[in-house]
Amino acid sequence: MKQKISILIFIQFLFNYSLSFAATDTNDSTKTRDSLEINYQMKNFRFADNLDSLVNLWYIKKAVSANHIDTNFSLADTSLIPSFADSVFISRFAELNSMIDLSFNSNVKSYLNVYTKKKRDKVEIMLGLTDYYFPIFEEVLAYYDLPQELKYLPVIESALNPRAVSRAGATGLWQFMYSTGKMYGLEIGSYIDERRDPIKSSHAAARFLKDLYKTFGDWTLVIAAYNCGPGNVNKAIRRSGGKRNYWDIYYRLPRETRGYVPAFIAASYTMNYYEEHNLQPKNIEIPTVTDTICVKEKLHLGQVSEVLNIPIQQLRDMNPHFKKDIIPENKKKDYFLRIPEQYIASYIDLEDSIFTYKDLVFFNPEHISKSPAKYSASSYSAPPPKNSVKLYYHVQAGDNLGYIASWYNVGVSKLRGWNNIYRNLIKVGQKLVVYVPKDEKKKYSNISSMTFEQKQKSIGKTVSVSQKTKTTYNSSYVYYTVRKGDNLWTIAKKYPGVSNYDIMKLNNISNAKNLVIGQKLKIKVKG
Repeated sequence: MKQKISILIFIQFLFNYSLSFAATDTNDSTKTRDSLEINYQMKNFRFADNLDSLVNLWYIKKAVSANHIDTNFSLADTSLIPSFADSVFISRFAELNSMIDLSFNSNVKSYLNVYTKKKRDKVEIMLGLTDYYFPIFEEVLAYYDLPQELKYLPVIESALNPRAVSRAGATGLWQFMYSTGKMYGLEIGSYIDERRDPIKSSHAAARFLKDLYKTFGDWTLVIAAYNCGPGNVNKAIRRSGGKRNYWDIYYRLPRETRGYVPAFIAASYTMNYYEEHNLQPKNIEIPTVTDTICVKEKLHLGQVSEVLNIPIQQLRDMNPHFKKDIIPENKKKDYFLRIPEQYIASYIDLEDSIFTYKDLVFFNPEHISKSPAKYSASSYSAPPPKNSVKLYYHVQAGDNLGYIASWYNVGVSKLRGWNNIYRNLIKVGQKLVVYVPKDEKKKYSNISSMTFEQKQKSIGKTVSVSQKTKTTYNSSYVYYTVRKGDNLWTIAKKYPGVSNYDIMKLNNISNAKNLVIGQKLKIKVKG
């Protein structure tokens, strides 16, 4: 009987040789058999595919030169890679002190060869990514009181690629199917897919794993059920006569799951003993210090990218759950944009500018699917109000958008939108479009030809009651009424030559944080 089995194995080897992850010692029939089985199993749960696709992410391309990524490892280089006896692996596994049974056997060893020999460069990329992802996983697992070793599941599920998608449609770091993701509260729609959100998907995965443990009471069975579903594990248990040890029901499980648990065990080992195998984590330049902004209005990542000068691909990789680069407006739910911490202050200061910047370009249906680099604002401008007439204003020395908007009694954001103005940048001699009510055309038609003093004097009463600018004037000073979101720096920017320290000194302000909405600030205008 043993001879027949050996002949069948040999025939299978000859048939599949070109596709196998064959062991270097081809005379060892056990290694050959294990390598063939691993090849089949890996193709099923797509670890190899996800590992290959990982290098296509923006922050990977930026951090790692393509010359360093060896997709076909050369056997000639194996002399540089340490090899260890099985007894060494057994003692190292024993030192892990895991709550999950991490048994060492020939199946596990085959995956160790994949991690530590055949896919070294890409495993080094994953090791570099652990600085960003593992703290997220660890915090969530601790919140649900789950074993910390479960943080290695996304390693074999997605190779730490948040955009990983299986042939069956499983998506994200934790590879949620649509129905399971919805069951655990993840939003999956045209604009949002929270299966790609590292934090929300981690919470959903933790709840799913906790529920599986209530069913099986064994973490190895939980990991198997995470891969093939609790129904398949229950079938394997029944067909094995009620046995509840993973290795006892091994051959009753789907082929994919037979490779899944050994891959998890090998990944757990590799993430702890990579130094012993001369694996060096790549320095991945993905910001580890980040913060989030609550977004309540419709926003395009391209607007944030161009105003704050953050690479669009970096924003996409930090916010992979926004499928179309769009954060939709939702009255019932807040969405959060993650950006590097050093840009938070700039975002707050320029928030109004960001939301109005090229909004008609980025939200034009013809452009939504295009790269922001291809967008052009040359043929777009904000639509005019109803029953309005177009006037032109020629920018003069000392002007700023705040002044001009107040003289025409319009909002600064509208003035920017009509003229496709980036931030608040205007220059002397520039011609600006302004729309005013038709019945007030005569009132505003001469403003462009007035001197600065004449404009302030002629419309001072109008501006004093304006709910748009909250600004009043007299012959010497400007009085500004503090609005929500203001700070001394943003207020000072509205007035050329005025600093936040000038405002503090003139108004006897000792602490810049003590501004109150509705407070009137006296500002000395500098020509």
